Amino acid sequence: MKTAPFSAAQLRESVIAVPPLARNSSLEICEDENRKIVRFLEAGGIRSLLYGGNAVLYHTRLSEYASLLQMLADVAADETVVVPSLGPAFGLAMDQADILREYDFPTAMLLPSRDAVDQVGIATGVRKLAEAVGKPLVLYLKFDRWLDPGLIKSLEQDGVISWLKYAVVRDHPATDDYLREVLEVFPAERVVSGIGEQPAIIHLRDFGVGSFTSGCVCVAPEKSTQMMNAIHAGDFETAEKIREWFCPLEDLRNGINPIKVLHRAVELAAIANTGPIQPMLSDVTPEQVAEIRDALQRMQASAQ
Repeated sequence: MKTAPFSAAQLRESVIAVPPLARNSSLEICEDENRKIVRFLEAGGIRSLLYGGNAVLYHTRLSEYASLLQMLADVAADETVVVPSLGPAFGLAMDQADILREYDFPTAMLLPSRDAVDQVGIATGVRKLAEAVGKPLVLYLKFDRWLDPGLIKSLEQDGVISWLKYAVVRDHPATDDYLREVLEVFPAERVVSGIGEQPAIIHLRDFGVGSFTSGCVCVAPEKSTQMMNAIHAGDFETAEKIREWFCPLEDLRNGINPIKVLHRAVELAAIANTGPIQPMLSDVTPEQVAEIRDALQRMQASAQ
């Protein structure tokens, strides 16, 4: 994997894939199947991997964390950036930080929580965790007003933020006062749209953020990369056509559950055997499996 210090230019070079984490029937992390996912993404032009919600790292055991990090470092190619996550609980994250210090990941993302937190406490926790890891962290803004822009500004001034993943879902992404306020205090080129292809055009074109993350990229990396390149080139007509192409799967993710649908879609697309999903989530139903398979088939047919 690429171990060079983070630079904002990296965010424009690749869609940031957020893959599922393959496990075997005993819920052990399966290196061979995860390598298949990574190789498939790399073959499609992806050079940035973020392991967080889709990998269900919210529920990772501390006892498997070191082996998880070693596996991620081993399966990625030399030019692929890998960003693991830690948390969301502060105590767990501090123990994970001790392990992370032993590896050369350029940064790590703090998973967000709304339970037993407040804004000043979050900011204090970010500072302590960045100090423990020894590197600036990715700040994940998933909930509206989760962290006040003034506190984000102070964290940026303290040098503890690598980049921001902005993933607050809006009915109308173009109307987002929180994102605009965040961009008044934090460099747009280090902010990433964090909700997949659907709001990416608006976030990159209208707000000027640097890149976007994607789960659906895991079933069609070339398509997602083409969309990113089209946005950067100002070819929004092409980008919109690709965005619409992803809709069958994205609509299912929105309607059922984004993590569960992606986890099974990667397997149904014959990319890798993702295995059982990590509790505390349940798997999709047989009826939903049929819907996912149908969505993938419709996407494949329209790609011809």
